[in-house]
Amino acid sequence: MGLGLSLYTMYQVARITAPTVLEAFVGGGSREQHDRRLREFARRVVAGARIQLTVEGAEKVPLDRAFVYMSNHQSHIDIPVLYAAVPSPSLRMVAKTELFRIPGFGRAMRTAEFVEVDRGDRERAVDSLRRAAATLESGVSVWIAPEGHRSRDGALGPLKKGGFHLARDTGTAIVPVALSGTRNVLPPDTTRMNPDVPVRVVFGAPIATAGRPIPDLMDEVRSFLETHTRTG
Repeated sequence: MGLGLSLYTMYQVARITAPTVLEAFVGGGSREQHDRRLREFARRVVAGARIQLTVEGAEKVPLDRAFVYMSNHQSHIDIPVLYAAVPSPSLRMVAKTELFRIPGFGRAMRTAEFVEVDRGDRERAVDSLRRAAATLESGVSVWIAPEGHRSRDGALGPLKKGGFHLARDTGTAIVPVALSGTRNVLPPDTTRMNPDVPVRVVFGAPIATAGRPIPDLMDEVRSFLETHTRTG
């Protein structure tokens, strides 16, 4: 069943990518359409894998403004789980530049307003944060995994500063999000997904960023993630 679930998930990715690629070439497609596709994709993956999803703290997040969501990163399954759980109506993720180089897929991501970051090129990385700022200013929340990569053992790794500068420089509050269990759905070094896995998502109250020192913001987010993430 594990391989079948993985193929099903790949099909769902293709299902939302194809019309977005078409729109990139011929025009059409609105932000609201992209929002609906992303939510439908998430619901299908969560239901198809029979993920036992528990969401806590979503009521703490206002729906009338954009936020920078910051979560730990355990698995590729973090993506559909977060899209299924995040209360904000519009959410886009900051993703590594390698994904944008995939023919078709990268074009779809740009059309859907995902933010490309090139960690190997500082100038381009700074430029990507400017684009993320524009996304926030337009009312769309941005999701960043400040570790920068997936944790192989579930333990929280060092946090990078870029997302914290983005939040503070734009005056956008940070919503910390602790993910537990996603690495058991799709463990490292395998493409086989496991069904019926309990997954827990915990949202914290928005953290004001204006005038705050970056180290203080990093410590507050890290403390929340360490407190609310289960590594088993």
